[in-house]
Parts: sequence; structure tokens; C-alpha cells
Amino acid sequence: MATNPPGDRPASCVSRRQMLQASASGFGYLAFAGLAHDAAAQDAARRSRGATPSFKAPHFPPRAKRVIFLCMNGGPSHVDTFDYKPKLNKQSGETTSLGRDRGKAKLLGSPFKFAQHGESGLWISEVFPQLAKQADDLCLINSMHTDLPNHSQAFTQMHTGSFQFVRPSVGAWSLYGLGSENANLPGFVTLNPPTDNGGVRNYGSAFLPATCQGTRMGGNQIPGFYAALFGKDEEPGPPMKNIANNNIPRDLQRAQIDLIRNLNQSKLQRDAYHPEIEGAIESFELAFRMQDEVPELLDMRSEPESIRTLYGVGSGLPTDRFARQCIMARRLSEAGVRFVEITAPVAWDHHFLIQDALPKSAAATDQPIAALLTDLKQRGLLEETLVIWAGEFGRTPYGQSTFGRDHNNKGYTLWMAGGGVKGGLAYGETDEYGYEAVVNPVHVHDWHATILHLLGLDHKQLTFNYGGRNFRLTDVYGKVVTDIIS
Repeated sequence: MATNPPGDRPASCVSRRQMLQASASGFGYLAFAGLAHDAAAQDAARRSRGATPSFKAPHFPPRAKRVIFLCMNGGPSHVDTFDYKPKLNKQSGETTSLGRDRGKAKLLGSPFKFAQHGESGLWISEVFPQLAKQADDLCLINSMHTDLPNHSQAFTQMHTGSFQFVRPSVGAWSLYGLGSENANLPGFVTLNPPTDNGGVRNYGSAFLPATCQGTRMGGNQIPGFYAALFGKDEEPGPPMKNIANNNIPRDLQRAQIDLIRNLNQSKLQRDAYHPEIEGAIESFELAFRMQDEVPELLDMRSEPESIRTLYGVGSGLPTDRFARQCIMARRLSEAGVRFVEITAPVAWDHHFLIQDALPKSAAATDQPIAALLTDLKQRGLLEETLVIWAGEFGRTPYGQSTFGRDHNNKGYTLWMAGGGVKGGLAYGETDEYGYEAVVNPVHVHDWHATILHLLGLDHKQLTFNYGGRNFRLTDVYGKVVTDIIS
């Protein structure tokens, strides 16, 4: 009996490809060919749209070119800021019939005065005196709602559309769909992001190309980050870690990058598909290019004193930290960064003594936000920049611990300005106590669909094939809120 060399198949064996061709009249091979064709098409699409975040054409003419997202983590109380409820104030102290605490907790009227502002007459609380002057630029959505009243889930859903699974963030989707306007800068930057409530998931790219993830600046990553900005008496430190290498000349750095790139490309050719390697190649190249532009861009000492005063920069001022973040967001956006997120340096999680705690949170952000809108408008940038102010949910109209408020996901407020939205508009309503969205309710999926629409992207077409199915930011939900678009 003849023996076959090691590794050879017996003569009587057929390959899987031959079996698929010969059996069942070749229907198996026909299906295989179809799958192979689809895989090749998806790979080509991935390489053309995802490998490098260079500029890409939108699906239709956009109303906004970029986004500045002012993230108010903790859940601001809508009934104390933008959702005026006179009946709640009138019945304050009465036992509530709302929610899980019905029959136990008591309604808590707002301790803050509301007034109408601007030609539009928007109702805004006294805790935002500077922002109130911009009322005619604000589009309030008073009928927001989300799925769960827990911080970690709601915060992650606000950023990624899902509270259950690891999904790309809205900033990553924006960069994936449109690419970057400046090849020397990251297309998506997050300033001072929190490490809890989802952490890196809130600015991650998940299964999208790694180059779409947010670049983190500030927070615990860079000690002395804010002290380095506007330094006067001492030499300021670098605004970003390892942004420059003074030990190796640029030509040798370029040679190192080329060597690493060639090694990575060799492995990529062997593996055929390896997104982590593609991401590493692009990250090295971007980091090399950033050395030319980022140090000057983030050194804000060139800002005139009038701008610093406008935003509220000053040692000891409650606005100082957030003011610097807002100036940096404007500079990054002006330089071509597609999506910038700022996380407020103070939390809005007011379970206790809301009459004392909420004004402090508002005071730290009010002047810088109003200044940002003014500054963008003066520079002619507001019309093409979508500014968003939002937290993960709102607060209950009844009290907690007597003078605080609990989480409320059934109804809350966020606002947007510029970027193609109608200014001076209050859209949707909660009930007469502010507990639940009842008129034109807007879910987080609807909000995400609207953001993408303003950027010129159809949320149903902006998909990425992963694990055998097409994923999108809005999953299988979402409806564009066309009534708020100018």
C-alpha cells in the first residue's frame, strides 16, 4: 500500500472547494462565491472609507461642518434651568402621584426664578444670566427622554446610542462619515473626559477604524495641563504629553516612522485584514504630523486679554477652568477638528441641597458658554458649527432628601445652537410637572439621527459591517427631528 508524503491528502480525498462545486449541482459553491464577493466589496469599502480619516463627501449638503459638544455630566435638573413649570411651583410641598415615589415624596418647586428672554421669549432660569442673553440662538428640546435613569448606562447611551454593548461614539461616527478637515490634527478631540460612567467607551471607536477614536486631552492624563495654558511668570509645560521629541532630529524621526510603517505593512500584507495594525500605522503618521501644528495651536497665550475676560479666565474665578476649555474648543474647531467634546469640570448630580449646589455648577459654566457662542458668532463660525449642551438625563419634579432631586430619564432638556437649527425655539413639552415628555418626545436615537443629518449624513446609510451585519449609530431606530432645522 502506497503511503502519502506528510501533509498530502490521499488521492481519494477532494478539497472543500471541489466538494462545493460538485455536490448539489454546485449550489454550495454558488453561495460561497456570493459570500466571497460580498466580503471583497465590504473590504474595499472599509479601505476607501475607513482606513484613513481624510475628507469625505457627505450624503447631502450639510448645515454644520463641525460639532462642539458641551457635556454636563451628572444630569442637570431641567425644571430648574430651562423647563419652566408654574404648576409645580404652585403645588410644591404636596405629595406626588408621579413615579416610583408616588405617595411618598413631595413635589419640589424650583427655588430659582424664571423669566422670558430675547425676542423669542424663551423661559430660562436665573442661574444662567449670561446664557439667557443668547436666548434667540438657542434651540431648546424640552421633550428628551432616554432608556434608563442610571448614570453609567444613560451616559454611555448618550455617547454611543447603546447602554448594553460596546459601540462607536457619536464623535467617532462623525469622523468616520466625514473624515478630517486638517490632516495634521485629530478629527475628534475630547477635553477632560471622565474616567467613570463608561470611561473610554464614550469617545472610543469600537469596531470602526481605530483612527476614528477620540484623542484625549486634559484630565488626569496630563498633570498641570491647565496651569500650562496662559502661563506668564514661568515657562509653561507642554500642553500635550510627548508632542515633541527634542532628542532626535526630524529626519531621523521620519526614518524611524518609515521603518515601523514598513514592518507593519509587511505584517498587514500577510494577515490581509488587521484593523489594529492599520490604526497603528495611521496613529504614528498622525503623531508625527501633529508636531508641526499642535504645540502652537494649544498654546493659548496668544489669545488677547479681551477674549480671556470675555470667557472668564482668571485665577480664583469659578469659570477659569471651563473657560480655558471653551477657548481651546473654539481654537480646535477653527483649525479643522471635526468633533470636540468638553466635559464640565463640575458635576450636576444634585441629590442634596439643590438650591446651593446647582447655582455653583451653573456659575462655573454660564459665562464661558455664552462667550463661546458670542465668539463663534463674531468669527462667522456659529452658522457652520453645531454647539450642543446636554446631560445624560434630567431630575425628578419631586424632592429627594427634602431639598434634592433624583434621576429622571422620562423627560428632560438639552439645547443646540448654530449649525442649522432654529434659534429661539422651545421644542416639545413635558407634562405640567416636568416628569415625562408628552408633546413631540425626542429619544436619544432621534437626537443622534438629527446631529448626523445636520452634518450632511443619513443615519440609515452611515453603516459599518461588523460580525456579519451592518451597524449604525441609531441601531434600528431614530427619526430626524425636522421641525428644529432652519
